Amino acid sequence: MSEQKTEKYKSISTTLLFAIIAVIVVFDQITKYIVKSSMRLYDSIDVLGSFFRLTYIENPGMAFGIQMENKILFTTLSVLAAIVVLVYLIRLKDERLPMRLALASILGGAIGNLIDRLLHGRVVDFFDFEFIDIHIPSFKLLFINFPGYELYRWPIFNIADMAVSTGMILITWMLLFQKHPQKIEGVQPN
Repeated sequence: MSEQKTEKYKSISTTLLFAIIAVIVVFDQITKYIVKSSMRLYDSIDVLGSFFRLTYIENPGMAFGIQMENKILFTTLSVLAAIVVLVYLIRLKDERLPMRLALASILGGAIGNLIDRLLHGRVVDFFDFEFIDIHIPSFKLLFINFPGYELYRWPIFNIADMAVSTGMILITWMLLFQKHPQKIEGVQPN
């Protein structure tokens, strides 16, 4: 690939990546606004029976309802993590598009949830799915007691959570199943 085409590919892909980040953030914020303006907190609307519902909750913790004690520290760390992903995304300009798409997806989702956290102190979640029930009884392994775990419905989530999860799954897939890091043809690492 010629140097001119490589530069054009990189600039187009960078533009595409920032457009994807913007689309994720805008779509996330629009869906959250629609839910907040058309539903009352804890309202639930069956879409596909009890399998899929729209349930409006506001999550003061992390993704999937994980609670954090120090919200200021958590928000600060979230901002720093988003900055690190942005810097990494920019520095990986010679990586093939799938890795950069994964990072863009993570960054878009992180920004979407950060907007809620910074403006309202909590994140709007609304996708409510029932998957298979999970029942893990408590057990002891060596000298450690493990508590049991039960899950009857998947934790309620939003577009931003889906974007972050999709990006993480894609990165994990690439790390596990790609034998060699793939670079744009003709571009040498710095």
